[in-house]
Amino acid sequence: MLSNRQRYQKNPNISALAPFRRTGASLGLALTLGLAGCAGAEKPANSANAAPIPAAPAPDLRATLAPAAPASMESPAAVQLASLQAGGLLPKQAAPEETVTLVTPPVSRQAVIDAREAMQKKRWADLERLLPVAKSDPLLGSYAEYWLLRQKLWDSTQPVPDAQIQDFLQRHIHGYLPDRLKGDWIVAATRAGDYARAVSLGEVVNVDAHEACSMLMARHMTGQKVSTAQAMQAFEPNRSCWTMLDEFENKGIVGWKELEPLLRETLETGKTGNAQRLAAVMFDAPAMVQYAALMKNPRKWLSGRPAPKSRTDIELVTIALSRLAYGKDREASAAYIDAQWAKAIPKANLEWVWSQFGLAAALNVELNAAGWYRRSGNARLSDYNHAWQVRAELRQPRIDWNWVAKAIRRMSARQAAEPVWVYWYGRALAAQGNKEAARQHFESIAGELSFYGQLAAEELGRTPSIPPAPAPVTAAELQEARNNPGLQRAIAMFHLGWRPEAVPEWSYALRGMNDRQLLAAAELARQEHIYDRVVNTSLLTRDQIDFSQRFIAPFEGRVAEKARQINLDPAWVYGLIRQESRFIMDARSNVGASGLMQLMPATARWVAAKIGMTGFTPSAVNDFDTNTILGTNYLSMVLNDLNGSEVLATAGYNAGPRRPVQWRSKLAAPVEGAIFAETIPFTETRLYVKNVLSNATYYAMMFTGKPHSLKERLGVVSPAPNKQVALP
Repeated sequence: MLSNRQRYQKNPNISALAPFRRTGASLGLALTLGLAGCAGAEKPANSANAAPIPAAPAPDLRATLAPAAPASMESPAAVQLASLQAGGLLPKQAAPEETVTLVTPPVSRQAVIDAREAMQKKRWADLERLLPVAKSDPLLGSYAEYWLLRQKLWDSTQPVPDAQIQDFLQRHIHGYLPDRLKGDWIVAATRAGDYARAVSLGEVVNVDAHEACSMLMARHMTGQKVSTAQAMQAFEPNRSCWTMLDEFENKGIVGWKELEPLLRETLETGKTGNAQRLAAVMFDAPAMVQYAALMKNPRKWLSGRPAPKSRTDIELVTIALSRLAYGKDREASAAYIDAQWAKAIPKANLEWVWSQFGLAAALNVELNAAGWYRRSGNARLSDYNHAWQVRAELRQPRIDWNWVAKAIRRMSARQAAEPVWVYWYGRALAAQGNKEAARQHFESIAGELSFYGQLAAEELGRTPSIPPAPAPVTAAELQEARNNPGLQRAIAMFHLGWRPEAVPEWSYALRGMNDRQLLAAAELARQEHIYDRVVNTSLLTRDQIDFSQRFIAPFEGRVAEKARQINLDPAWVYGLIRQESRFIMDARSNVGASGLMQLMPATARWVAAKIGMTGFTPSAVNDFDTNTILGTNYLSMVLNDLNGSEVLATAGYNAGPRRPVQWRSKLAAPVEGAIFAETIPFTETRLYVKNVLSNATYYAMMFTGKPHSLKERLGVVSPAPNKQVALP
């Protein structure tokens, strides 16, 4: 079987994404705004055990071109005439109004499918034998070539295949794969010491950190000037960037001023492995012995140690003192620091130590976190730490809005301009009586279609509403989208279940599109039942906002029916599914959650038994009815167990129902639902709750045609004792 379509629910009747950037983690479900790598798609029949296929003569591509009937809203994808001419497949004199459909020889498509399997199983000889037939697939054949060239680039024991890559790039001038291959070539050339070659290749459109660090390294090694700011902006903890950082530290391009805050930030986010690698750049071998000892047992390492004198010793002591914040008894550790070390290290270092006590307490939702932060002075901290200082103040039983405002003013201008902090600074100004300044802050974000944009609009007294619909996508606009070669390739791969390849191909094709073209691409995705691309593509428009795309509600009301059967708000369920899976029926996360409502296997079995579902098998969890019945019933159970609070239940659905019970138990007074959501200590869950409830409010307005308040949906969360939770 040549094409096993991914199981997208078909729905012909029902009508926050950052620019695409390549990453190495393309497997697993990324449920922010990218959704890369959907596991669980069906495999071609018998392909797993297919024997290696010998090379065969490539079919004559002239036989693959056939005039098509006039384009319609439901016509198959057609290759743009100009693209065919540029590729030499049609003569220049072909009539410009003629639509040409590109027919893929079945043997070629099957060879591409088998080539991908060979690539995944690292059967490189098989891939090479398949290549002559596979590359004759006019739509996807370039992928088989790319997989083989990429492998040759990644194999550091072999010379870089420069001539083969140049040949590929000459035949494939535009598109995602040529750009990606050029980036891979830059990394390989730099790794091999061919710096002049890497520099000669020029810029990559969608550059990743490996490529950015490799290019900076190559420029430096060929005598070009590289600035400290460029190096630090490019750095991420990967092989290419570590090599760059070692060289740049050795040559004085980066130094203590840049590395010290980076090391501290890495430590406070718990990335101890990366921190050790950074420490090795900063410290010499004897100091690294001390670093390893203090990380293992900071109190033991500090015992009996004299006051530090050198810069290195001061930093090691500072780090050791900061690690005490993450021990069992913060109060006793703080008393020890006050008694033994407060005067032994510089004031700025001590203040950073207290910020770590504040951070550790805040992440454990302890009320004394604000007190520790107030001892940390006014020096600049990491963005992560600044954010938690504000959250610690918001969680106080009686909010001191002056301290909220001070904590936000301590941030960089860039961080303070984020909608979350603009909103809370506006709230602080309003509480302090500065109504006009507060209004200006709310006005600056009230037009944003987001959690804090909605809340700011409500603070201004505006009636919640959704934007007017733009003009419908025309047949001509849709046909232009269908003729886009990148979108065609992506659609073909989506229908093969090749999400890791399809998502970046689709995203690359959207570059440079205006609002009308983006709306047309989203509409094309809707017709192809690729619902996550409907949402993520439509989110890119600036002025023409189509909520029927951004908040698509597929499945002909069947989700709403399941919700109403157990008295759940359909808008909330749709808001949750939009965040969980973007309506991909066989979505699978990297922790094993499956289906539209992302159920863990153990949870699915438990709920099935609880509601008496007969004949349940784990393999059925991606089935629409099974998944939505189990998911809505579990959500209802969590909601009932958490006193009907959608904030708590949404957090519980994501992080497990025990955790919001624990977080609620540490409150000293009732708090706004917005404050509870913003102070959730898990980053994923915090963002999840805000997105789900913002989604739900928009869906409610779409379903009812009436205003709905996000603030009312959030409600108030009141303290309650910790308790045992019977739900999984």
